[in-house]
Amino acid sequence: MRKLPPTTRADTAGDAWLGGVALLGRAADYALNCLRLVTSADLDRPTPCHGWDLRTLLAHTNDSFAALTEAAALGHVALVPPLSDDDNDRHGYGDDHDSLRNRATRLLRAWAGSTDATVSVGGCPLTAAMVSAVGAVEVAVHAWDVARACGHPRPIPDDVAAELLPLARLFVTDADRPARFAVPLNAAPRAPAQDRLLAYLGRDPHWTDNGK
Repeated sequence: MRKLPPTTRADTAGDAWLGGVALLGRAADYALNCLRLVTSADLDRPTPCHGWDLRTLLAHTNDSFAALTEAAALGHVALVPPLSDDDNDRHGYGDDHDSLRNRATRLLRAWAGSTDATVSVGGCPLTAAMVSAVGAVEVAVHAWDVARACGHPRPIPDDVAAELLPLARLFVTDADRPARFAVPLNAAPRAPAQDRLLAYLGRDPHWTDNGK
């Protein structure tokens, strides 16, 4: 099921939301590079998302891409995706890596051409900048999850992580844990922005699949 971005803090976001569309584009570019690492042999591997194998993570990522594409192309997002003749297209994944990469490409194109100032999410109007900024956090962090699950160190670009960190701190609160995000982990104040971002969202920045 899709989750609403936070709405109660929208008026306090200020300049943190500006540039959200451009940031989402950079996060999606990073995600495309990570998705190219996936092979069919990887789908049963564990991921940094506790209890999720890579197949489950990719299905979730597929739905996130679909929701964000709807937001840009249609100006609204349903909390629960409508039924489709092609279940994999909307809320399934299967083993079709090309399909997921194509959806990431469509996501980039949709937001590049988006002119809507607001997006209705489950009937609640939010600014497009806010939706795209929240989407950038999810897209980038799950892309990191994918790369790690595949056994490849593919760090989030430093400049992207530095912009995502204050956004994550803004919209992820205790109310989101442990349902949407795990409890935060400790990170050194001077650790790289990526490590502080991942730790805040409950991930070990040095996670590896010890079974590989």
